[in-house]
Amino acid sequence: MFPLRAVFLTRRAFLAGWSVVLVLVLGWFWAPALIAGKLAVLALVLLIAADLYVLFGDRTGITAQRRTLERWSNGDVNPVTIQLKSEYGIDMRVRVLDELPFQFQKRDLVFSAAIPAWGRREFDYTVRPVQRGVYRYGAIQAYVSSDLGFVERRFSLEAAKEVAVYPSYLQLRKYELLAISDRLTLAGIKRVRRVAQHAEFERIKEYVPGDDRRTVNWKATARRGRMMVNQYQDERAQQVFALIDTGRVMKMPFEGLSLLDHAINASLVISSIAMRKEDRAGLITFSDKVHDVLAASRQRGQMQKIMQVLHAQGTDHRETDIEALFGAVRRNIHQRSLLLLFTNFESVNALKRQLPYLQRLARQHLVVPIFFLNTELDKDLKQRPSNTEDLYIHTLTERAVHEKRLIARELERSGLPAILCKPEDLTVNVINRYLQIKARGTL
Repeated sequence: MFPLRAVFLTRRAFLAGWSVVLVLVLGWFWAPALIAGKLAVLALVLLIAADLYVLFGDRTGITAQRRTLERWSNGDVNPVTIQLKSEYGIDMRVRVLDELPFQFQKRDLVFSAAIPAWGRREFDYTVRPVQRGVYRYGAIQAYVSSDLGFVERRFSLEAAKEVAVYPSYLQLRKYELLAISDRLTLAGIKRVRRVAQHAEFERIKEYVPGDDRRTVNWKATARRGRMMVNQYQDERAQQVFALIDTGRVMKMPFEGLSLLDHAINASLVISSIAMRKEDRAGLITFSDKVHDVLAASRQRGQMQKIMQVLHAQGTDHRETDIEALFGAVRRNIHQRSLLLLFTNFESVNALKRQLPYLQRLARQHLVVPIFFLNTELDKDLKQRPSNTEDLYIHTLTERAVHEKRLIARELERSGLPAILCKPEDLTVNVINRYLQIKARGTL
């Protein structure tokens, strides 16, 4: 006996059924058609019975497994594979519907293919989560049919599976690999000439083309009889803190990711780069109050701690309070440090309320405010206004864009080297500024 809830008649069965009904109706007016209709009913019942026997003759039928990463990278493309295995001794057709987590709001992910006797079949697709948290899968619904094609048997396989979405560790690995192979320029990272007097002496080495001739060591050159130069390295053991605003202003989404998620992904990468430069990386999150403080360190396990803290962050819709941040920095950071402040000033007036506290922070630390251009406004600016309403919107848009430039200028006048950039360019801009600060010894 087979479960009725696992049985579905196909389109072919319905078409055949309606054809039989039409023949039977015709039989009311023409006797030979009635006999043909009865025979057609018998044939259809036998075919469906035979199809059911084929589909339910094997108790196992189809098995399935969903394979993906242990955890997904937020904002990145993550691969998923559905692997099917047939226990049937004949070729079958299969239609697969994967019940994606509700966050994707997608219910039409369907694959169809033939699967050979005792064979396997794989279906590959990708997902791009734009929120951190836990994503819960439903079942894999597999609908199997034979060559007869009158009935489908449904298999509900690989029940609920959970996948945690973390800050973009795929982006982190990308920059780590480029840094290891000294190919960061491929990602848009600029090479900055190191200022020798602000760097630590490392060793004397033989000159090679491209070395700075100003670093020639004449005494060593005279002793060796060939040109020798001093090699310098960036100062080490400096502290780099990512100060991340989790307030209302960081809720705005760009390309699906909120500004907070863009800041979190960039903070993860810059923390890794800083530790590779043998600096110490730390973290502070805040909104109307300070939420998390992670002391700067480059000990083993520090990146995992940073990852866990960033994974737990969320916007709380509160107003940003730089005064609370100022108090936390005074209490917890006693060595001069690089403070990368990820926030989003909405207006010049909003900046002026917070500016005195930023200036006080800048007396003890190197503060780099980082805020964002609204790239959605660029689309409006490219459109020519065709009526009064469009002209009004165009004027407001120009004013909003201009105000961002005024904020950056005001920060620069106050001695705060700000970064104003598009959300998608954030990571590259932050790395460039950090390397520039290291090379010029301004920390």
